[in-house]
Amino acid sequence: MRIALAADHAGYLLKDELASWLAEQGHEVKDLGTNGPESVDYPQYGAKVAMEVALGNADRGIAICGSGIGISIAVNRNLECRCARVSDPLSAQLSREHNDANVLALGARLIGSDMAKACVDAFLSTDFAGGRHRRRVEQLSHEMQDSD
Repeated sequence: MRIALAADHAGYLLKDELASWLAEQGHEVKDLGTNGPESVDYPQYGAKVAMEVALGNADRGIAICGSGIGISIAVNRNLECRCARVSDPLSAQLSREHNDANVLALGARLIGSDMAKACVDAFLSTDFAGGRHRRRVEQLSHEMQDSD
């Protein structure tokens, strides 16, 4: 699988660890930075992951910041992306199964390496269930309209 990874300064160590681990498993990893502790702006790195996924250059994306919240908001600005911020494997699984999430967001200050790997494994190994979930997911890729 082709996976794009990006992180801000709070998440770059976890990103580097996940990138190596994913490559060892045979995935094609595209590291979009950042690569050091110098302060950077997470919206830029969320946008990089989102663009790679939206353009089809990556099958899935992983975005990491301190909490996972800010970078997930940045990714979700792109209508082609459905980014889920998770901290446990069941949430990662359900984000794929029910929401067809194509980007996973992790909080490096809140999750350990082993749990992050378990979340990524669940995210990458779960297929979208389709069915009753498809209509809802399709709505996410369009500007929201008043439902009155």
